[in-house]
Amino acid sequence: MDNSPANDSPADASPDKPGAASDNKDTGTFRKPVQGRDPWASLQRHTAARIALGRAGASQRTVSVLDFRLAHARARDAVHASLDFPALACRFAQNNLAAELLATPVPDKAGYLLRPDLGRRLAAASRERLRDLAARWGRRDLAIIISDGLAAQAVARHAVETVTRLVALLDAGGWTIYPLLLVPFGRVKLQDEIGHLLNARHSLMLLGERPGLASPDSLGAYFTHNPRPACTDADRNCVSNIRPAGLPPAIAAAKLAALLAESARRGISGVALKDSGNSFFPEPNQSISHSKI
Repeated sequence: MDNSPANDSPADASPDKPGAASDNKDTGTFRKPVQGRDPWASLQRHTAARIALGRAGASQRTVSVLDFRLAHARARDAVHASLDFPALACRFAQNNLAAELLATPVPDKAGYLLRPDLGRRLAAASRERLRDLAARWGRRDLAIIISDGLAAQAVARHAVETVTRLVALLDAGGWTIYPLLLVPFGRVKLQDEIGHLLNARHSLMLLGERPGLASPDSLGAYFTHNPRPACTDADRNCVSNIRPAGLPPAIAAAKLAALLAESARRGISGVALKDSGNSFFPEPNQSISHSKI
């Protein structure tokens, strides 16, 4: 591999006169004139995907390599970042949303990454506490669980707005909702145990998604009708890439509310419940009616 510094000049410039057009009669090719940069670069303003990276000879441009390394470092940092759950609870309280803090058996972030199974169930003390709370709260329509997942900053940045808007839509439609449940180091399947212990009609879990190179702050939301330990991934629906550059929180909340309403009306979720787009996709401020199960 050539370790010499890669210059950022266009690769298709003429060797005789950089930037000039040349007609190669031997090969039948024609090199178009280049005005200082890759003509494909204009496409970059339309997407965060890694396109139109350019080249310097047979190598990537220095700026492209450095950009990749920065994106990779941000993704790694997102996975290992921690979330201040008491501070998150305070932010929800400012929006008139009460929250309870529970725990899984996961001891720390390293354990979370190495033992996914531990994040799929509650710690014994939290399980008993939730049983006591369930007797006090009674049966309700929706349990909302929030965890840090694989991108804590996604929860810190987008969970409050998404959940606050969602609860407002569902409240207007007559849904009954448990106090929020904040659970560090939780996995998606944890919602099945929690929903079952509460005897909830639906459970919804929001957590940070596995970060991509262009999206280290993507929030995912998964819901299940009639949650129980026997549920599998096929029994739940997902709304993903919740972030301003993807699916904005206001639109995500409206989409979740509409999907939950349809799930309640039909008594299904997962692969049996299809999102048919505009058929039940409301505006962000539209209320959602609810059919009791």
